[in-house]
Parts: sequence; C-alpha cells; structure tokens
Amino acid sequence: MRIALFEPDIPQNTGTMLRLATCLDVSVDLIEPMGFIFNENRMRRSGMDYIDRVDYKIHSSWEQYIVFVNEQKKQGLIDNLVLLSTKASVPHIDYSYNKNDVLILGRESQGVTEQVAQDSDHAVRVNLKNNERSLNVAITCAMVLNEALRQTDGFEK
Repeated sequence: MRIALFEPDIPQNTGTMLRLATCLDVSVDLIEPMGFIFNENRMRRSGMDYIDRVDYKIHSSWEQYIVFVNEQKKQGLIDNLVLLSTKASVPHIDYSYNKNDVLILGRESQGVTEQVAQDSDHAVRVNLKNNERSLNVAITCAMVLNEALRQTDGFEK
C-alpha cells in the first residue's frame, strides 16, 4: 500500500501523513511542485525526528509520477490508483482495496487536476453528514488508509 500526495500545500499536513505512513509501514510518493520547501532538516526541526524511517520518494511532476506508476504496474508492484475525492460516488468503506493500491490525495487548496482524476483507476469519498464540504486531508488519509489496510490484512498482528 502507498499514499501519494499530489502537490501538497501545507507542510504540517504532509508531516502528519508522513508520520502516519511511518507508523503503519506505508510508502509515500510526494509529487512536486509542493507549496513549501521539503527537506529532511526542516522536517526534523518541525518535530518529525523519524523522517529517516519514512519510505518516501519525490517525483518532479505528475507526468514523471505516471511513468513511475506504469513501470511499477508492469512489475506487479502497484495495482490501482485510488483517488480520494469529495466528487467521487463510491464511499471509501464500499470500495474493495488491493494490497498494492495507491491512495492519491490532492492539494489542500485545490484538490487535483482533471488529468490526475482521469489517470486514476478509481475514486472514493468519505461520507460526511449534512453535505459538509470536506475533512482535513490528513484526517481523510488516516480514515481511508485504515479501511484499506483493514481490508487487506495490512496491520501487524
């Protein structure tokens, strides 16, 4: 299982999701450009002293990331790109995840581009009451990742 952060805007959210990934042993793809300068020294100063234990890869653009994904799919290392979107019709608890899926999260300020949505194999949403707009991206990531790992027996016993 992987999570992919498309052009993240807010370093604190990125740090939260990197911490989540570390704790749950999930790989992370960071897709540039980011709305902040990302480097290990800055992340350590912001309290993320486990940055050296995170399995992450930085991709210079969405186009470069898709090349990586296609290579990984050919090798059987990635199954599906699953976009987390408020516009999706499928609730995240109704989707059947595979252990090699990638959960894609968009920018906090603008979500994803139409190209990212088109390149995704599936899209899921977290149901919200009273038609609320959205949750924080890191919270959404945690909720959906938990369900995906639960379905695929991805938790350590």
